[in-house]
Amino acid sequence: MQKINQEKSILEKSIEDYEGLRKRHEDATVMLEMVQDSQDDELFQELKSECQKMSSTIGDLEIKSLLSNRLDPLNAYLAVNSGAGGTEAQDWAEMLLRMYTRYAERKGFRVEVMSINYGEEAGIKSATLNIQGPFAYGYLKAENGVHRLVRISPFDANARRHTSFASVMVWPEVDDEVEVVIRDEDLRVDTYRSSGAGGQHVNRTDSAVRITHIPTGIVIACQNERSQIANRNRAMKMLKAALYEIESKKLLKEKEEIDAQKKANEWGSQIRSYVLHPYQMVKDHRTSWESGQPSQVLDGDLDPVIEEFLKSQVKTQSPSTVKADK
Repeated sequence: MQKINQEKSILEKSIEDYEGLRKRHEDATVMLEMVQDSQDDELFQELKSECQKMSSTIGDLEIKSLLSNRLDPLNAYLAVNSGAGGTEAQDWAEMLLRMYTRYAERKGFRVEVMSINYGEEAGIKSATLNIQGPFAYGYLKAENGVHRLVRISPFDANARRHTSFASVMVWPEVDDEVEVVIRDEDLRVDTYRSSGAGGQHVNRTDSAVRITHIPTGIVIACQNERSQIANRNRAMKMLKAALYEIESKKLLKEKEEIDAQKKANEWGSQIRSYVLHPYQMVKDHRTSWESGQPSQVLDGDLDPVIEEFLKSQVKTQSPSTVKADK
């Protein structure tokens, strides 16, 4: 029921956003006609403001349209681990933890601290958050990788410049419970006479049942029960178990792929640099996105860099893949 309510909430929000945008467009069209008739500058400025708001809403909807992966709507786990460098790196890890907490608050997500390991002097060695909200994983998957900080160290008495590293790992909160739905049109049921020693009904009636699951080609046969109904019920249970096993293997493969990505990202690639000295800049090395306001980014303003990453993922798809998705 919780899953259904979550999906229902996401769909309702999508409809609400679209209907709200459509209504604002209609109002803006009427306002434009009024401006053309009256040449009222104040009304024109109001129209410009409304158009800017609509443009922002359209941008948000475009970004959400990029979150089409099956795992994107799920909640997320986010882990921050300090790199080599002792107190300096541990302080940087804590700064990143605060940044993601602030980002989650901006998005209206719920944050639960699953574990935290504090440093001896300051900062944290590691921490794991459970971030709950619509498309939490879809957005935060952009943060997987190594983050680099350059600044004048507050822990250095000589005020020297230091470079610190911390790794961020993000993975979806996947539910291990797989619901097996079997449609009647996907089944071919054959009945035949049981063979071998048995009770009085064996070899006398078509009590044995063979069920073929057409999409997967799985064939389940059962003839141990005394009646056709009992054999069918047992065969359906066996079929559900077989389909559950297939789905479990798919789920395991997805988790292994995510774990492999986490390991590859842990210390193998630097995705973003935060420079506080001698100049102010944040640069994402995957997309070349830059900002001269690192304080805003570190305060949780991650939407621009995340959106640029999501757009870049679409651009890297081959034409055939895009066509197939459409």
